[in-house]
Amino acid sequence: MSRAEPEDLATLADPTRARILRLIRDSDDGRMLVGRLAAELELRQPTVSHHMKALHADGLVVREPDGRRVWYSIAAVHADRIDALLGGGLRPDAAPDLDRIAADLSLRFRGVFSPETVRATVEQSHELLSQTGAAPLLSSRTATFAATRLEALSRSTGAPAATPTVLFVCVQNAGRSQLAAGILRQLAGDAVRVQTAGSAPATGIRPMVVGVLDEIGVAIGDEFPKPLTDEVVRAADVVVTMGCGDACPVYPGRRYLDWELEDPVGKPVDEVRAIRDDVEVRVRGLLDELLIDRSPGVA
Repeated sequence: MSRAEPEDLATLADPTRARILRLIRDSDDGRMLVGRLAAELELRQPTVSHHMKALHADGLVVREPDGRRVWYSIAAVHADRIDALLGGGLRPDAAPDLDRIAADLSLRFRGVFSPETVRATVEQSHELLSQTGAAPLLSSRTATFAATRLEALSRSTGAPAATPTVLFVCVQNAGRSQLAAGILRQLAGDAVRVQTAGSAPATGIRPMVVGVLDEIGVAIGDEFPKPLTDEVVRAADVVVTMGCGDACPVYPGRRYLDWELEDPVGKPVDEVRAIRDDVEVRVRGLLDELLIDRSPGVA
């Protein structure tokens, strides 16, 4: 019996090792360096090296020396089995069915946008998301991102909405903007529409960010990093930027805020919690202002 047969994959019971294999599987060329894995997981390199030794000992990954560097990839003999355990079903190179996505969204936005406009938005959304790297669930992300953009375009060209829209923008849309958006959604509910974007989006939200939000009862849900596009800025009443410089376009009639916040990437958990708490104070203040502005009788 070879190593790591179906009944002998206890190694993957460790959630960190499962995340390592998922990152390798979903990378651009199916292989990763320990340093890159450590940065993505926000762990120390010796810790990741320890996990890689265990995965290699069980035959789940293959080592590929490249000078002084060592690349790791998933052993081909176990690729399907690992897919079944990790979830995700289709291999990363499965092409999204853009025709089906465009047809479904054309039905959803019938009477608002022509099928040609919907199709063009779907194709551009797929192209923008593909530029961020080998993003998981690219088909569903394309559909969600295209729908978000079409909804924003509809709002930006129509009458002012009764519900205010806040757009949070940071560089990777994987840390600060997701912290702010998650907290505002939790506090405001349906009273405020919340959007996020990144000037150079990552492929996924930082695990540490998901963790510190979960600690205070805030769920990320199916959120993912999205590129910054004009229509989401035009549809926003308030645009909050966080360390993304001049990447955000400026349009008349929008309120712009710039929050100077530490980037949580690579920070220990106590510092990430402090960033989260700083964000919460700012979000609560913004929410108070929005609710006062929209209160009956307020000029």
